[in-house]
Amino acid sequence: MHRLAVAIVVLGLLGCRNQDEAGAQSLWESFHEADYRSWERAPGYPGRTPSTASHGDAVEIFVNDTLAEALAAGAPLTAWPEGSLIVKDGFKGGEPHLVAAMEKREDGWFWAEYEPDGEVSFSGSPRVCTKCHDAGADYVRAFGFP
Repeated sequence: MHRLAVAIVVLGLLGCRNQDEAGAQSLWESFHEADYRSWERAPGYPGRTPSTASHGDAVEIFVNDTLAEALAAGAPLTAWPEGSLIVKDGFKGGEPHLVAAMEKREDGWFWAEYEPDGEVSFSGSPRVCTKCHDAGADYVRAFGFP
């Protein structure tokens, strides 16, 4: 009986890890086609910046036009606008470690984390993402509202 309970828990955790692999692949293609590394850098991240977060020991963070315009407007916000997209390249020891993305959709944030080659590690709204990000301004931890 104990083995069955462990198996159920493990399968449940794996299911929470990758809730929408097809959606994550589509998002990967979308931000690569848009040449995300040419986007504006996130506030406080003018280039590769040391990090203590789980995404690596250094990160580069890029924001799409929707989020950049909201930041530039300077108006007080209580939520990031729908269509906001943040992409983070994580590095360990100077080498690419992962790519993390979060996109604000009508029903909330969609998270995806990838291996450097694009293989999906996490997608949807997995607890591994939300448990850390719930401390941020509308789930964004790297920078706050204007």
